Amino acid sequence: MHTGSYINGKWIHPNSDRTLRNLNPADTNDVIAEFPTATAAEVQQAIDAAQAAFPGWKNTPGPERGRVLWRAADIARQRTDEIARTMTREEGKILKEARGEALKGISLLEFYAGEGFRMHGKTLPSEARDTFTYTIRRPLGVVGLISPWNFPWAIPVWKSAPAIVAGNTVVFKPAELTPATASLLAEIYEEAGLPPGVFNMVVGAGSVAGEAIVNSPVIRAVSFTGSNAVGGALYVKAASRGARVTCEMGGKNAVIVMPDADLDKAAVAIHGGAFGSTGQRCTATSRVIAMPQVKEALVERLVEGARKIKVGPGLDESVDMGPAVDEKQWKTDLHYIEVGRREGARLVLGGGPPDGLDGGYFVQPTIFDNVTPDMRIFREEIFGPVLSVTTAETLDEALRFANSVEYGLTTSIFTQNVDWIMRFVEEVETGMVHVNEPTIGGEAQLPFGGTKSTGVGEREMAEEGLNFFSELKTVFINYSGKSERLLIR
Repeated sequence: MHTGSYINGKWIHPNSDRTLRNLNPADTNDVIAEFPTATAAEVQQAIDAAQAAFPGWKNTPGPERGRVLWRAADIARQRTDEIARTMTREEGKILKEARGEALKGISLLEFYAGEGFRMHGKTLPSEARDTFTYTIRRPLGVVGLISPWNFPWAIPVWKSAPAIVAGNTVVFKPAELTPATASLLAEIYEEAGLPPGVFNMVVGAGSVAGEAIVNSPVIRAVSFTGSNAVGGALYVKAASRGARVTCEMGGKNAVIVMPDADLDKAAVAIHGGAFGSTGQRCTATSRVIAMPQVKEALVERLVEGARKIKVGPGLDESVDMGPAVDEKQWKTDLHYIEVGRREGARLVLGGGPPDGLDGGYFVQPTIFDNVTPDMRIFREEIFGPVLSVTTAETLDEALRFANSVEYGLTTSIFTQNVDWIMRFVEEVETGMVHVNEPTIGGEAQLPFGGTKSTGVGEREMAEEGLNFFSELKTVFINYSGKSERLLIR
């Protein structure tokens, strides 16, 4: 494992007075590695390298750019177990989930490898005689990518792959908590034959490395995933200088359970959405809005399933849920559990650290019942294994409760009634909707993103992800032999 920044095809160790100690959140005595942090000087070095590499990469044919990603996918497949184990050690998610994330990243590499053959221009009829009109997509230049810790492999891939195949060069800043997984991505791109300077990685603080990326006049676009506080400020700074920006931020996702729902299936889906990845997903299920006819039976099923969850270190294949990512997130989880108690919600399961697990940031799967829409645990993002259950009398009321929060990423409904399904799809205020399945999940060929405070800018993944990293150019070719346009009126 390399433990520095990757600039212009070389691994460097910045002369910094600050070092990141990469700790295993399941065992804080396990120091995975120490990374010297990049300063603004190293970020500028990375930007310069990307700028120098851009002309050559821009003029590399799209299919050849795609072949580099295809080779990267093959290499990543051979290193899947290494990627997964590194992820588990530094982020905490269980091996099964880490392997799933590794495969998701490989799917994204494969999808965008194919996009090198399709840059999605159009031929369109002109109003003028003897004129051929069409559009092409061209790369932007140097782009900045800032990724979070909760998906330290898949999100960097779904940002970098479309940027690279579109012909851009990249300066990438991974989350401070997960630099080891990011270093594997840099290694794989290098082994796949990506030319020096096309992909550069700087490991450092957001206040230093992130700021240098956002404020650089050379950076033509910034793609950010993280908190609303950081994303909102970043958007203003980058957009104010004319850069293209996309931000994916918080979520407070609901599952609506109607009277005709299959409660066994609903409970399994809610269980996976709420407690999978320790609730540390922007798409995690954090709210259940159930009709009164089924709520009690549903809660019984949720509690029964959650009691069976084995909490522990993610490297143990028998474990179902790992730790919070660090002490700060662990304290946030415990704080919101206390908030729920104070607000008068009924704690039906969990409520603190589990017994017998010392040395890690573990929290029990926690369920609150009798939650009301005005409570903070119903409205605010927790990002932990804390589930709030409330009651709605009708679908209209359930939709009002679901839409009452500032976020709008994803939501789900369980019902067999097609009328309810179609009204739900039309009326719920989220960027993604699910019917009779969990709120989690995304696929390479489908756009990912949300509305309201969850996201600004273009959607990620799919064709939309490629569009963000490319400029549309409209072309007029006049073959009439005359210099004026011969418009037909």
